[in-house]
Amino acid sequence: MISISDIEAARSRIGSYVRHTPVLPVSQWRDPLPFRATLKLELQQVTGSFKARGAINRLLTLPPETIAKGLVTASGGNHGLAIARTGYVMGVPTKIFLPSNVAPDKLPKFKGWNADTVIAGDSFDECNVQALAYAEQTGAAYVHPFSDPFVVAGQGTLGLEILDDIPDVDVVLVAIGGGGLAAGLGTAIKARRPGVKVIGIEPFGAPTLHASLAANRVVTLDKIETRVPTMASKRTDERVFELIRAALDDVVLISDDDMARAARSLWFECGIAADLSGAATLAALQTGAVTVAPDQHVCIIVCGAGTDGQS
Repeated sequence: MISISDIEAARSRIGSYVRHTPVLPVSQWRDPLPFRATLKLELQQVTGSFKARGAINRLLTLPPETIAKGLVTASGGNHGLAIARTGYVMGVPTKIFLPSNVAPDKLPKFKGWNADTVIAGDSFDECNVQALAYAEQTGAAYVHPFSDPFVVAGQGTLGLEILDDIPDVDVVLVAIGGGGLAAGLGTAIKARRPGVKVIGIEPFGAPTLHASLAANRVVTLDKIETRVPTMASKRTDERVFELIRAALDDVVLISDDDMARAARSLWFECGIAADLSGAATLAALQTGAVTVAPDQHVCIIVCGAGTDGQS
């Protein structure tokens, strides 16, 4: 699907359209972690998540006539915001199909980027059917949130940044929805530093990659039982699965409540406003789903912004 050269090309292509997000050492916490840890604050990316990387990389590789009739996608929230912002930058209209449980605090952001939104079902998969139909009817350019190689390569640029910012990192934790970020980031890290462990985090209620890895093939979940819309895909892409199988050392599961507690911790300790998916990596450490040796240095990616920790 992609290689490290695709990710390097994406970094060169998107550099003037995205932010190099900051890192913050975990220190002076009331409830300290028993090992070295650094937060990668990707929630400070444009639109509030890593999704901006893949969205702009995809659009910069499309000819103008392809996007002349606008952009369309389905999203749990963050990818949709990235497409909305990309359409704004490119000067074309955007249509975003969202599930009914999209975080309410994200909806005003869509208006801010002049996007047209439609609540189109209870899951990403239902919304995606309508997004594809809209693309067929109107000629709008459809951009998938994780099964597009240019999107995955764009997300992979985050892995290169982590290696630049935390050169002695031993473990990188990454939240998984459809798997595009984990696939791109894992490919980048293993190509440059194969000894670094990359561990994915999924909800118990949407164990898409966990189940697929256990079965040694892509499986489709019968149902989704998580309230985290950005981590709620019934099925991943076969090519994404192959990248994840090659690059990730493990995929672990946590509960929605674990993520909510971690989001509150980020807000309490650092004033960091993460959504539930953004807090998933910290939750995996706080619950013991991921264990780390005292002498290891862990990168905790906070991948998405939101107000979940403030309630």
